[in-house]
Amino acid sequence: MAWNEPGGGNNKPKDPWGGGDQGPPDLDEALKKLQAKMGGLFGGGSSSGSGGSSGLSGSAIGVLLVVALVIWAAMGFYQVDQQERGVVLRFGKYIDTVQPGLQWNPPLIDEVTLLNITKVRSVSFREIMLTQDENIVEVKLSTQYVIDDPVNFVLKVRDPERSLQHAAQSALRHVVGGASMDMVLTEGRAQIALDVQQRLQDYLNIYQTGILVSKVTIDESKPPTQVQAAFDDVIKAREDEERLQNEAQAYANGIVPEARGSAQRQIEEASAYKEQVIANAQGEAERFSALLAEYRKSPAVTRERLYLDAVQSVLSQTNKVMVDVEGGNNVMYLPLDKLAEQSQRSTGPGELKIDSSNIRELTNAVTEQLRRDAAVSDGRRGGR
Repeated sequence: MAWNEPGGGNNKPKDPWGGGDQGPPDLDEALKKLQAKMGGLFGGGSSSGSGGSSGLSGSAIGVLLVVALVIWAAMGFYQVDQQERGVVLRFGKYIDTVQPGLQWNPPLIDEVTLLNITKVRSVSFREIMLTQDENIVEVKLSTQYVIDDPVNFVLKVRDPERSLQHAAQSALRHVVGGASMDMVLTEGRAQIALDVQQRLQDYLNIYQTGILVSKVTIDESKPPTQVQAAFDDVIKAREDEERLQNEAQAYANGIVPEARGSAQRQIEEASAYKEQVIANAQGEAERFSALLAEYRKSPAVTRERLYLDAVQSVLSQTNKVMVDVEGGNNVMYLPLDKLAEQSQRSTGPGELKIDSSNIRELTNAVTEQLRRDAAVSDGRRGGR
């Protein structure tokens, strides 16, 4: 009912509480009138209420109900982004998984949980544990994951992220407990991370958490602080050992090929000497066999030839010539080395230049002259 509805023969607005111009309404009276109207709406109204007043109250309530219904329906619209999925529960029971776009579900009846399935989430923790060789290590591990199944993530586990952390701790303790301290602290960290990721994913699949582990990283692995100094000494000793091994290997790589080359060279030289000796022996044997055949044919001539060859080979190595004259007591000595030295010096224009051919001719002439003198002396002695 409008407040400005004309009544009572004037144009003044009408008090909805029926107070008119009497001043502020009485609260008790207003409450009584409201109760009377509500009672008439539900069949319990007072007999003093008029029929027109009851009809107007019902229309207002109907309008209010329509407005409330429109507001309720409008509250059911929501937007699902491209990277999101919505899990719809109706009175706590799973109904559907909505896809990206504009969606509508009855509010206060359906409960929609929106989850980002492309966002990479991360959880990290630090643990102290025993290795297989009964050493204590401290490991910091980080796990990256995405939501693979929104329904399982919402419904199967009460706190999926806490379950993920507990499962990661269990998997890490299992893998580290089966490895040595050196593997955990040095070269085995990458393999340990892969093993932890595989075991963790198996645990999460068994729990039906709806989580997919994308990567597991061991950020840090070290011994406890109490034994850090001793471990540093061990690391230095291991580095010194590796360095010495590398130096020894480098020295061996330089010495061994050289020794092998020297050995191969000696083998080749020995083989060549062997072939040379064998060839010389075979040649000497063949020459001796040929000489033996000639000696059997003419022994005297062969002996003389052998003698002359031997004398020639001996005298060809010296620069001195000694001539023995038959029938005489004098031995003539020709210093051919001195003559050769003089021939190498510069000579005057009227002097004879002596070379090796001249020395040979001179020697032959002297020898022939001595033989002639000896023959003449023998003839004179025979005539007397």
